[in-house]
Amino acid sequence: MKILLLSDTHSYIDDKILNYVKEADEVWHAGDIGSLEVTNQIEKYCKLRAVYGNIDNHKIRGTFPLHQKFKIDQLKVWITHIGGYPKRYNPRIRKELLADSPDVFICGHSHILKVMRDPDLNLLHMNPGAIGVQGFHHKRTMLRFKIEHSTINDLEVIDFGKRGAKV
Repeated sequence: MKILLLSDTHSYIDDKILNYVKEADEVWHAGDIGSLEVTNQIEKYCKLRAVYGNIDNHKIRGTFPLHQKFKIDQLKVWITHIGGYPKRYNPRIRKELLADSPDVFICGHSHILKVMRDPDLNLLHMNPGAIGVQGFHHKRTMLRFKIEHSTINDLEVIDFGKRGAKV
């Protein structure tokens, strides 16, 4: 299964992003969607799993949950917008992570691309950075990977370059 992981679109979607969407089996959006037009465009091409973020309005919050927890094969996945990082998880999430940690914990919010193992909880932490054109981030990024036999393979960073640069 081919997964495209993105976050912090802040109402922005374009044909370049949609070309990657068209190649995916599923898109996972880690919040700060900004506009339902973004998710409507994605859903034209593949299955979408999304959560709302702190900038999202009542329409988006009524459409998507704060957390997505699910299994692909036997891989337990948890997506939320504001989650923190290993050793610095958000206090509202820490207890639940300690009690029942997923195999993959995904969040957005920071606009900083990070993929790292948490050896204490034996999970993979992923933040795809921000793909939107608004925000304080310098680079626009998202992640693509495959899930095969409950394992993440072929992980790659899709780097759109500097925010504001014409591509």
